[in-house]
Amino acid sequence: MPRIQTNIDLPPSDQELFLDKKLSENMEFFDRTLGFGKSFDIVKREVNYGGHDMVFLYINGFVKDVVLDDMMRFLSQIKREQLAVDTMHKLFNTYLGHIQVNKVKTTDKIFTAILKGETALFVDGFAEAFLIDARQIPARTPQEPELERVVRGSRDGFVETLVHNTVLTRRRIRDPRLRMEIMSIGARSKTDVCVAYIEDVADDELVREIKKRLKKIEVDGLPMAEKSVEEWVTQRNRWNPYPVVRYTERPDVAATHLLEGHVLVYVDTSPSVMITPVTFFDHVQHAEEYRENPAVGAYIRWVRFIGILASLFLIPVWMLFTLIHREWLPEQLSFLGPANVGAIPIMIQFLFADMGIDMMRMAAIHTPGPLATAMGLIAAVLIGDIAVKVGLFAPETILYLSVAAIGMFSTPSYELSMANRMSRIVFILATGLFDWIGFVVSIGLWLVLLISSKSINRPYFWPLIPFNFKGLIAILFRAPMQYKNTRPAIVRPKDKDRQPN
Repeated sequence: MPRIQTNIDLPPSDQELFLDKKLSENMEFFDRTLGFGKSFDIVKREVNYGGHDMVFLYINGFVKDVVLDDMMRFLSQIKREQLAVDTMHKLFNTYLGHIQVNKVKTTDKIFTAILKGETALFVDGFAEAFLIDARQIPARTPQEPELERVVRGSRDGFVETLVHNTVLTRRRIRDPRLRMEIMSIGARSKTDVCVAYIEDVADDELVREIKKRLKKIEVDGLPMAEKSVEEWVTQRNRWNPYPVVRYTERPDVAATHLLEGHVLVYVDTSPSVMITPVTFFDHVQHAEEYRENPAVGAYIRWVRFIGILASLFLIPVWMLFTLIHREWLPEQLSFLGPANVGAIPIMIQFLFADMGIDMMRMAAIHTPGPLATAMGLIAAVLIGDIAVKVGLFAPETILYLSVAAIGMFSTPSYELSMANRMSRIVFILATGLFDWIGFVVSIGLWLVLLISSKSINRPYFWPLIPFNFKGLIAILFRAPMQYKNTRPAIVRPKDKDRQPN
């Protein structure tokens, strides 16, 4: 049986056991632990090459048949005398014709490798095994991300396979100092997590802090991939609705942030890459701004800013000036305000309509594509129109909530748009219940929340708090690329100059 057992409280696949020299003893242990004969996809291929009994152990569906077929065909031609001396050395250096082959002695590494899709080769009489990385990982073709579309630009996007995602990144940054450090998280899932950064740009303290937080994750698995990792890494902000990391499915956006000095976290099985650290204003920028002329990009950015501000403050300001304190409304805007409020209070109308939009959004997600458009038309046109005609809603309620919804959907970050929606509901309730005092206090608390938030120990409301003039100008205006000669100070890059010459 495998020997030298330690850490006996862990599952069998995590115990550090050393292989036995007897192939039969090793196979009995692996058959029992992996469930050979119970799990249909565990494959054991027993062979004899060069007078030695050998076993290939792998999971069906992960392995490239062509690679193993060629390898087995070549091994079958080996004669006994060719493996009489230094058997393992000759197999490793001469006869196993594949690029990625490693020798291991412990069962925990073998279990992890097999369950990740590698093939293990055991040889009778030796307390070592070969791990052959001849994987064929299921993956979809890279395509443009739905949430980050651009009019002009690349159409490839990250997929659910970690290796593909790192290759898409390296294709854009061919720098030998780009580091991709991998670790395994999850006692049972053994999920591959990669930390990416440019060694002479990223802050060493930031890299150490992120890796430290990742290594502290103690969980059986990461079924929700990057979202599970985020909640462990940012647990100090667990009840803060505002996202303190940014996600992207675009390799060009990921490469841009790496060059700025950010640290990225890739999680296998997820097409989203986590960018750290980020600020509130990082979430309101989009790749489209940099695919257009600087003047057009600046215009797009300001339109987006206006949309976000409207999604937050338009409704509570309208309530305050047209319903609660109409005397504050200038004469030129006296036409604003509903002539007939409707059967229920305006505040309740907005809350019901907001929940209605959320229900439509959720229904669209769970509705088959051909029916989603028809469902949206029915909900928006028929239900909204009938609700106004029967007197449940005032027409202006639908108008301003539609403007706020458009502003929300114009936010590049889905997570930020949902946080803004929750903030808007709080503003509406505070204004409707406590007049202008509630409006001012709720906005004050909102600002305190943003100012006090941290993203991996970095201020979330930078460059306003602490104030940084250059950073603020870079956010307000989309400058031409030749003028973007310094990296953002918030990431504390080791190399601050992007155009040192």
